[in-house]
Amino acid sequence: MASSAMNTCKLQVDIEKNNPHDARTQWVLNAPEPPSPFRVLSDSLRKTISRCRQIISSLRDQPCTTLLFSLLQVLFPILAWGRNYTATKFRKDLLAGLTIASLCIPQSIGYATLAHLDPQYGLYTSVVPPLIYAVMGTSRDIAIGPVAVVSLLLSSMVQKLIDPATDPGGYTKLILLATLFAGIFQTSFGLFRLGFLVDFLSHAAIVGFVAGAAIVIGLQQMKGLLGITHFTTKTDIVSVIKAVWEAIHNPWNPRNFILGCSFLVFILTTRFLGKKKKKLFWLASISPLVSVVLSTLAVFLTRADKDGVKIVKHVKGGLNPSSIHQLDFNNPYIGEVAKIGLVVAVVALTESIAVGRSFASIKGYQLDGNKEMMSIGFTNIIGSFTSCYVATGSFSRTAVNYAAGCETLVSNIVMAVTVLISLQFLTKLLYYTPTAILASVILSALPGLIDINEAYKIWKVDKLDFLACVGAFFGVLFASVEIGLLVAVIISFSKIILISIRPGTETLGKLPGTDLFCDVYQYPMAVKVPGVMIIRVKSALLCFANASFVRERIIKWVTEEESEDGKGNSKSTIQLVILDTSNLVNIDTSGIVSLEELHKSLSSRGKQLAIANPRWQVIHKLKVSKFVDKICGRVFLTVEEAVGCKNEC
Repeated sequence: MASSAMNTCKLQVDIEKNNPHDARTQWVLNAPEPPSPFRVLSDSLRKTISRCRQIISSLRDQPCTTLLFSLLQVLFPILAWGRNYTATKFRKDLLAGLTIASLCIPQSIGYATLAHLDPQYGLYTSVVPPLIYAVMGTSRDIAIGPVAVVSLLLSSMVQKLIDPATDPGGYTKLILLATLFAGIFQTSFGLFRLGFLVDFLSHAAIVGFVAGAAIVIGLQQMKGLLGITHFTTKTDIVSVIKAVWEAIHNPWNPRNFILGCSFLVFILTTRFLGKKKKKLFWLASISPLVSVVLSTLAVFLTRADKDGVKIVKHVKGGLNPSSIHQLDFNNPYIGEVAKIGLVVAVVALTESIAVGRSFASIKGYQLDGNKEMMSIGFTNIIGSFTSCYVATGSFSRTAVNYAAGCETLVSNIVMAVTVLISLQFLTKLLYYTPTAILASVILSALPGLIDINEAYKIWKVDKLDFLACVGAFFGVLFASVEIGLLVAVIISFSKIILISIRPGTETLGKLPGTDLFCDVYQYPMAVKVPGVMIIRVKSALLCFANASFVRERIIKWVTEEESEDGKGNSKSTIQLVILDTSNLVNIDTSGIVSLEELHKSLSSRGKQLAIANPRWQVIHKLKVSKFVDKICGRVFLTVEEAVGCKNEC
């Protein structure tokens, strides 16, 4: 047995010495059979089961208290990092928490009005969700609470089912139910590792969608800024501008506009100063709260509400009331609300994970996407039980949290406790708060949502991505928020399908002084080999969707290469067509049939077909289908070897 193996090795060495090209071809052709899909699945299950057994066996010898604590640490990361928490970190988190609370209180009231809810619901959403996320979240920097885009998305979709003006109670119930469904979907995404669903909204689509939503939100704030009582419930730009135009031509009180614009200028000025001098970041953070306090005090002292200045009036105080009894699963709109919950879940997760990853990369730590989905999901599930609507990571508040020097999620706890104290003791002071100030607070947050530089970068890098960006932008502006999302997803999918069914192909030439073969258009100095056409398919899969296109493209290129010039002279005579399959990861039966038809077409013209650098699955399927025999075994490890053997067979 040993002598037989030694003889085989000696024979292999002799082959390599006599004809190294044939030896390397045998390496390709004699590769072991790749694992079948069933084997891959069974191996994956076996590894998973083995890993579980190892974990169970390692835990058997540990006491129950240790096991319980380990499990709790996985579910509640605060138990892990909390053991190393210090007084120094708490001082930083305390400052950061108080800073974002000063920004959060006016924003939460404003976003609640944007969602067509009573002001207290925005404050409720800034209490329970941050507390839940603080014990379950993996990001150290995210500030959880209501955000503008989700508030607009919820209101624009739910108000099509129930008008908040005629039935505010029924509308609020649907919002809470949509929040519950959003939380369930988000938790499911993390539990079953379905995070790829969030990626259906590409970066370009998000940039366009958020920018369009920001403009719509800004135009809708004209209702509060002008003190308009009756305003359109539609979100498209044409309807909103028409409503503003009609309101301007009717009697309106300029005091609301003057008051709102004055404090808007104040907030934007402090924000500008905060960006110019990093040490003054706190000035931009507290300016919204200062605006609310000063404007409320001014209206109270002057009794401007009697002169036409619109005010918030009653804001219900106290702890978050239970809303379990408001979750009506026998509602006739249950199906539509579930769909709304799914859309909102994806948008909210996309924003939160994008924000979390941005600041995690700055601080140099990893964010667990699946755990993030589960923590945000549980946050919204419990939030729906405590009178909260959909909460997620806020970019503006997270940026302030980071600038304020937060160390851990304790800053979220400080923020939640501060808002809770405000709910308990200070809501009566908000009675005289002008609605124009809430509009100015929301307007001041919108410039950060419109990223013109990023849109220009997308245009320079990828025109199809820019098309998705523009589609989402104009879809939100001229149709609705959900139509904008739908347009963005359709364009993104169309891009994937287009790339799949019409993959690029490139003609290769040899770079002088090297053994490399590269695209002759990318490298003009690359020299084509006389009598040989080398083609590389820029696709990972040759399948039913693109096989015919690739075959026709190759035949067309061969024909054009041999076509006569204007003087009747043939440009060149192709003897061998080499297909570089280095990019090709897999091939299906349609792809194999297409290669067979290509081989027949070339053979009828007296030309040969060779395959270079095939991947494991590709060469296995070509061998099983007998295609390798049909091309006389012209399969090579490299393009150079294929070129050197063009006169064989």
